[in-house]
Amino acid sequence: MSSMIESLIKAAFENKASDIFLSAGHVARMKVNGQLMIAGDDPIESEDMIAFWKRCGADPEYDGDRDSSYVAHNGVRFRVNLHRHLGNLGAVLRQINTEIPGIESLGLPVELLTKWVSAPSGLVLITGPTGSGKSTTLASSLEWLNQNSSKHIVTIEDPIEYLFESKKSLFTQREVHTDTDSFARGLRSSLRQAPDVILLGEIRDPETAKIALQAAETGHLVLATLHSANVSETIERLTNLFPSQDRESQLQLLSNLLIGICCQVLLPSAYGGLHLVTEHLENTGVIRNYVRESRIPEIVDFIGRGDNPNNKLFMDALVEATQKGHLTQEEAATASGNESDFDRAMRGIS
Repeated sequence: MSSMIESLIKAAFENKASDIFLSAGHVARMKVNGQLMIAGDDPIESEDMIAFWKRCGADPEYDGDRDSSYVAHNGVRFRVNLHRHLGNLGAVLRQINTEIPGIESLGLPVELLTKWVSAPSGLVLITGPTGSGKSTTLASSLEWLNQNSSKHIVTIEDPIEYLFESKKSLFTQREVHTDTDSFARGLRSSLRQAPDVILLGEIRDPETAKIALQAAETGHLVLATLHSANVSETIERLTNLFPSQDRESQLQLLSNLLIGICCQVLLPSAYGGLHLVTEHLENTGVIRNYVRESRIPEIVDFIGRGDNPNNKLFMDALVEATQKGHLTQEEAATASGNESDFDRAMRGIS
């Protein structure tokens, strides 16, 4: 592979870019603090992309979309999505941080999350769009557990993003396509490996959702991610994953086994960099009934009452972050999805 792509990777690392966008015949780009910028002057040659695909274990002639990983010459690890567009080979690289940040440093509801991951069994969901830091939240939560509890933790990831060093806990890390064929098969197999905690990189299909609930039901703590924007969308997505003939029984299980949902998004902060904003729900009391019956409007109304600090809507979190100076009012209003409601909330009008 030519030094051009390696040079781009080095530049991205030095600029603390989160993503690198490569495409044959086009100039590369990178994303820094959520902003897309041009990287370099010359378009990437087709030969360079062919060589890069091969380095990632793909066949440029026959393979289509594929997730993989790549280790640069400087040792930096990347999660890679290989794809084609308009007949050209492309790739998007996301840097994998090898150093796991402390959970206290991320702006998360620390007391709530550490309580959730200390539970003996159940299901914890961390959700948000791509690039919102879900993997980092999970890694930091598991590292906290690693330092404070003696557990066997099995991770099933696509690809592995953080490498754990077993301390009080023992880690078994498995990568989809390398160590197991799929999330569902890896999850099913993990149940025979005497785990206490299972990290499931993503719930993508009905089979994986069903097995995750079975694992939680049989006495395991399952941590998983979903690509959903908020609590209501998370419950709606799970509900729609269940086949109609099984929906009632699966929602019954979910209402009993769900511990909590933490949804997150990273926004440009008022002082540079990114600021984490979260919406979260703890599944207790009347919420269980709402989850079982998929009564999403009632769930949103319940969270919005604000009488339980373990439940918080994005709107309230955005107002709080703005009032503390972490976000500009313009940025927060845009992120809220309803600028008039945000303005009312800023003025204390419910």
